[in-house]
Amino acid sequence: MNNFVVIKTVRLTEKGTIQKDKFNQYTLVADRRANKIQIRQAVEELFKVTVLDVRTLNVRGKFRRQRTAQAGKAPDWKKAIVTLKKPDKIDLT
Repeated sequence: MNNFVVIKTVRLTEKGTIQKDKFNQYTLVADRRANKIQIRQAVEELFKVTVLDVRTLNVRGKFRRQRTAQAGKAPDWKKAIVTLKKPDKIDLT
């Protein structure tokens, strides 16, 4: 799998900002078929950083309003929380 397929995007949230400042952790949206080893290799190659730990979880999509034209369900996705070595960081600008 290509590195750009494994890592889809970086999630920017309030909780993620606190994790970044305190623990040097970043939250990524990964491909649902990717495993921890593939995510680690993709982050190291794309961002030129050293990864210490990768934690993953599958997030179920939320159900949307019923009885409307937009009724349905948001897609399921995989969240990856990546811990980097202390001096390393990912520039998100």
